[in-house]
Amino acid sequence: MNLAEASSSDDLWVFGYGSLMWRPDFAFQERVPARLIGAHRALCIYSFVHRGTPERPGLVLGLDHGGTCRGIAFRVAAGARAATLAYLRDRELKNRVYREVMRAVWLHNDPQQRVQALCFVADRGHPQYAGRLTLNEQLHYVRQGQGQSGWNRDYVLETVKEMERMGLREGELHRLAEQLRGAHETPAKSRSTRT
Repeated sequence: MNLAEASSSDDLWVFGYGSLMWRPDFAFQERVPARLIGAHRALCIYSFVHRGTPERPGLVLGLDHGGTCRGIAFRVAAGARAATLAYLRDRELKNRVYREVMRAVWLHNDPQQRVQALCFVADRGHPQYAGRLTLNEQLHYVRQGQGQSGWNRDYVLETVKEMERMGLREGELHRLAEQLRGAHETPAKSRSTRT
């Protein structure tokens, strides 16, 4: 099923797995934990706009082939469908490194409920597709990355914080977050956050 086949009179479901989880920036009627089968969350996209530049790329999440991904499904009212699609296409498809697809996701509040949701998956043929990088390579790009939406480090830490609120822990992403936190924590800074 693609978006052209979906009736504009239907509500739209959007699956968020990165910054969309904590900063959707579109109106929605419902926000439900959800699971996508057949793709996993990975820092596999070089960011040239939002969290980096072509000269100093950052690294952002994509849905890559295989596995499963737990995230958030947002239900958008039919009346807001066109405006939401326009907003998301402007936000997610600037460099066409993602493909816009409809996929089945399972809603956590009812394991029997499956909905078709808009997902942005990594295009493995795109020059910005980074593939599987080592932890040290990820650290390099995330530490240097800064773009129109801010520092790459903040993007990773906010995503991990949202995942933790949902009770999720993903080994490599959490190890990266721990390294990023450790590099910026000082005793004085740690004390000042407690007061």
